[in-house]
Amino acid sequence: MTRALAVIDGEHYPDVVRDTLRALPYEFAAAWLAGGTEKLRGDAEYGVPIVRDLGEALATYRPDVIVDLSDEPVLGPRERFLAASRVLAAGIPYVGPDFRFDPPLLAPFPRPSIGVVGTGKRVGKTAVAGHAARLLSGGYRVVVVAMGRGGPADPELVTERPTVAELLARSRAGAHAASDYLEDAAFAGVPTVGARRCGGGLAGAPGHSNVADAAELALTLDPELVLFEGSGAALPPIATGRRVLVTSGSLDPALVTGFLNAFRVLISDLVVVVGESGGRVEDAVRALADVPVVTAVLRPRPLEPVAGMRVAYFSTAQPAALDGISAHLSRRHGADVVHISGSLADRDRLRDELEIVDADVLVTEIKAAAIDLVAELGSRRGIPVVLAGNDVVSVDGDLDRELLALADGVTAEEAVPS
Repeated sequence: MTRALAVIDGEHYPDVVRDTLRALPYEFAAAWLAGGTEKLRGDAEYGVPIVRDLGEALATYRPDVIVDLSDEPVLGPRERFLAASRVLAAGIPYVGPDFRFDPPLLAPFPRPSIGVVGTGKRVGKTAVAGHAARLLSGGYRVVVVAMGRGGPADPELVTERPTVAELLARSRAGAHAASDYLEDAAFAGVPTVGARRCGGGLAGAPGHSNVADAAELALTLDPELVLFEGSGAALPPIATGRRVLVTSGSLDPALVTGFLNAFRVLISDLVVVVGESGGRVEDAVRALADVPVVTAVLRPRPLEPVAGMRVAYFSTAQPAALDGISAHLSRRHGADVVHISGSLADRDRLRDELEIVDADVLVTEIKAAAIDLVAELGSRRGIPVVLAGNDVVSVDGDLDRELLALADGVTAEEAVPS
């Protein structure tokens, strides 16, 4: 029988719980009393040892599964997801009467590696992954493996920065020409392997992916460090030596640290909050886990000079960020910004904007409809198209220092014989 730890509460009568433990098809080693006292009279007898701290219970009894027999009001939805996150972070399934959460299956990888994952889409994950690749390539042979919803059917290695013409050719051939691996290749300046995934579970497991094959392709380059970039809230199915979690300062802190995002925080070695939140997101993360937290902002960086040009800039940025982006392009890059858009992921709105845009150059992130709409318009009208990435600038904390520490730590560990 499977060795189990029960989750119980004092709102159930002990004899009901005791009979249930005997009836279920598990070998219960102990029970975690999550709280509640209404139905308890003196020293309740459950037939198994009782532990009042979940972490202690996991360490002492080493169960194969956690079986939740608790309920409202002791474990409401928020408390239950937090308990599940703590259990999944320990690598143990968490089950209840009508649900089951399993930790994502992560394949071993023989080289030093860092995962860069997100709490969702459009949080700045690819910008952080590209920044990390550029920074760490100064001391290591770095390869990036990036998975995405529009990745290639067979893992693809890109060793040169793709041009707008090359991306247009991909798009016209029916391929997704704005996948994260192409963005990484354009801005990180390191070899990049593209992979695909479909679906994503609550804890981040892809429904299907070819990342394992992409990892094998990356190994043929003899890397000293591999960065595995997640997709949306999905985790690369690789047991990376370190993990960076990227989230947005515009999100509700209860979302960033709630549900199974708590699991993502608990398994991470660094949390990067992109966009200032007034400290609300950062405080919520620190309250949940003892993990370094860095706040950063994104600053657009065209790959070609745009000084003195009338620029139309296209991105997936939130409306509140557009004025700051426009000011940065003008101040730092000398652009005369005549149009600025955050509509790359909204094709109908983007088409409407493109019908009226009047500019000397179109500057675009490699996201969503950047190639098949923005670059195609430039090609038809003879308007130059310049690709743009995002520099990641620390606001609170030192992102570069934290990333270098992660890289140095994971490579040092791999160098020590087991």
